[in-house]
Amino acid sequence: MSQQDVLAQLQSMIGNEIHSSQWIPVTSQRVQAFAEATGDHQWIHVDEARAVRESPYGGPIAHGYLTLSLYPMLRGLVEEATPVFPGVKRVINYGINKLRFPSAVRVGSCVRARCTLLTVEEITGGLQITENCTIEIQDEAKPACAAELIMRLYF
Repeated sequence: MSQQDVLAQLQSMIGNEIHSSQWIPVTSQRVQAFAEATGDHQWIHVDEARAVRESPYGGPIAHGYLTLSLYPMLRGLVEEATPVFPGVKRVINYGINKLRFPSAVRVGSCVRARCTLLTVEEITGGLQITENCTIEIQDEAKPACAAELIMRLYF
């Protein structure tokens, strides 16, 4: 698909949900690995016994930034064999306009991403898209994360 074809397709989708992922579990192993990678070993994330005793959530919760970091995987941006659009050679996370964490993700919960296209514009060598992404928690009323994310698609 050419850049112009993708641009035309995306322009027709502005304001619509363009992606809904599968549910994935947020395991204690994932939380521990994130703590190791970032150095954030706050007890509410990694000390199960203390979190059960002292946390208002009844157990450990995922880091907010761990929840956000799941976006590329949940959005389907990391599988080279299945590009987000045919012809796109690379996707670059360009930034975030707005970011909120309305609800904590309890370890053992499942999350998914739902994305609505807000804008698309041409840039040198590609397209810039802005999406509203909500990361939902299964069986919870409030989402874990709401973000307005900017990506660049290069052809």
